[in-house]
Amino acid sequence: MTHPQFTLTSLNLNGIRSATTKGLAEWLQTRRPDCICVQELKAQAGDVAGRFEHLADLAGHFHFAEKKGYSGVGIYTRHEPSDVLTGIGSPEFDAEGRWVELRFDTPARKLSIISSYFPSGSSSEERQEAKFRFLEVMAPHLQRLKEERDFILCGDLNIAHQQIDLKNWRSNQKNSGFLPEERAWMSALLAPDTAPALIDVYRQLHPEATAESYTWCGNRGQAWANNVGWRIDYHVATAALAQRARRASVYKEARFSDHAPLTVEYDFGL
Repeated sequence: MTHPQFTLTSLNLNGIRSATTKGLAEWLQTRRPDCICVQELKAQAGDVAGRFEHLADLAGHFHFAEKKGYSGVGIYTRHEPSDVLTGIGSPEFDAEGRWVELRFDTPARKLSIISSYFPSGSSSEERQEAKFRFLEVMAPHLQRLKEERDFILCGDLNIAHQQIDLKNWRSNQKNSGFLPEERAWMSALLAPDTAPALIDVYRQLHPEATAESYTWCGNRGQAWANNVGWRIDYHVATAALAQRARRASVYKEARFSDHAPLTVEYDFGL
């Protein structure tokens, strides 16, 4: 018996205009995912209109930041959603364009695919404090959501959870993205004794992967060439969907961004 397949990719674009000049649409045409969740559009509605409403044969749905050339998320899909939601109910962070949720609901199920871009705290203490505020808002939001429906949250979470999730963990313990408080937040989110549970899908499939798991490499020196990276892009799924994940991979043969696409194949259909 064959199962339907749902292929889902997540990618921080570091600018949609930049990523598309580097062959992203052509890659999508070849790979043909069902959906790609994208972050850091660095574009507004007027920039997307007439140019980026579709990538390959996928239709886009977006949450733009108010600030020009900043943040923004989207989901490109070949399936028509039953509803599209933007924002998490926080005026501070909804103005930054950090959450778009496509719902694919039927009488038999409630299912969401989400693209989210968590703040980076690396630029200043003020932004780190904003990141902590975001995590405080996000935790109960995800708690409520997982009690209501199944979902897969894709995105750049800007947190490396464990030591195996970055190359130079010893020297980064006081740096944003690997701070004890951030890692503790992830541990609480993914705590196995919480019901209903949330699962780090890549880690479920590849519990010991190191270098091949990194999704982001900085632009300093030869970081990309030498794979001096961090695993900060995720699929976080409710248990019912996580158990249907069959394969996960990070694509590094071509470079569309300072992040690499993370793709997971699930054995369910929309």
